Amino acid sequence: MTAPSTPAGAPAALRRLARPFAALTAVALPTLYIGAVDPNRPGHYPTCPFLQATGWWCPGCGGLRCVHALTRGDLNGAIHDNLLAVVLFLVLGGLWLGWVRAALTGGRPPRPALGRTGTVVLLLVLVGFTVLRNLPAGASLAPPLV
Repeated sequence: MTAPSTPAGAPAALRRLARPFAALTAVALPTLYIGAVDPNRPGHYPTCPFLQATGWWCPGCGGLRCVHALTRGDLNGAIHDNLLAVVLFLVLGGLWLGWVRAALTGGRPPRPALGRTGTVVLLLVLVGFTVLRNLPAGASLAPPLV
């Protein structure tokens, strides 16, 4: 009796999936650590140098707490800790799914290109988010003090 044969494209598809799953592993390992070691407890992670120097929340402040909240299934907490990070994670997740789809179908993976206008818009969003979360009107966008 002979062993069941695999589809002709299976080994190639598995090779193409290696990179997206290596990237997933590279993201999953630190995420598991952040999920296990609570950033809301002082002493585990360094203070943001921008916050320490200026007293202002930077666009990344609250990002670790956001990831920790997401590992706990607390979407509201994650949004409160860093809304911009949640949006970024959604965008990156969509790009990763497109990468996996391209690997499975043999197509080209998505290659996002911001261009000059996109870069300017992204910088304006980062600056606007930073300023807004440091004003009294945008206090709900700032992570809680630890």
